[in-house]
Amino acid sequence: MQRLAYKGDFFASIFSNMLVTIGGLLFVIFLLDGQTIQSLQGWSRSEVLFIYGYAMISMALFSTVAPNLYRFGDKYIIEGQFDRVLLRPLNSACQVLFESFNLESIGSLCIGVGTLLYASESLSITYSLIDILWLIVSSFSAAVILLSVFVLIASLSFHFEDRVGIAPPVYNLIAFGRYPLPVFNNVIQFILRWIVPFAFVAFYPATHFLKRQGFELFCYLTPFVAIVSASIAALAWTIGVRSYQSTGS
Repeated sequence: MQRLAYKGDFFASIFSNMLVTIGGLLFVIFLLDGQTIQSLQGWSRSEVLFIYGYAMISMALFSTVAPNLYRFGDKYIIEGQFDRVLLRPLNSACQVLFESFNLESIGSLCIGVGTLLYASESLSITYSLIDILWLIVSSFSAAVILLSVFVLIASLSFHFEDRVGIAPPVYNLIAFGRYPLPVFNNVIQFILRWIVPFAFVAFYPATHFLKRQGFELFCYLTPFVAIVSASIAALAWTIGVRSYQSTGS
């Protein structure tokens, strides 16, 4: 509500966020402009845009509650603000996540939905009730996967005081999850499937709509991967909190 008190700044932030999102989208559009490169290793422009839009939806949901995770080590551990969190009789992870919201991600969400609908029209995809349900479930599950990865990374700050941390390079890996997995080499595919499971954020759940053969084994695993990821992140967070030592200031 504090952000909405300054409506001009709030809407300017949303517009700025949309411009950044559009910039990444334009790169894909110009890369596959239909004249120089008509497909990406057999994946058409519309298919790539569909996966890209799918990824933007879950990314927007994730970004809404993720701001405090990016600089958790600096803000909460080194500056000692985690002491304040522990004084409250509430779950510490929830406090960190919901202490502030990135409402500007609304712009990215709208662009993601628009991109998905545009690509759907090009691919002649019609949505049944089950399709819409899967889109909603998989998008929220994908957001949980993203959130779990960065909660796990943030939990490392309890053991190692590092102002920069490893979040930025892992954050950059999210971009790989916006493209068809087969376009990458086997090493990257393994990482995106089993180490940092960003392949389940958009690519695998999107194959439900794209009717591509050979991905049936992983297509519907996104909710399961979300549960496993959240469980691992929760365990890592609990262990980190138990080992936390106050700054004493």
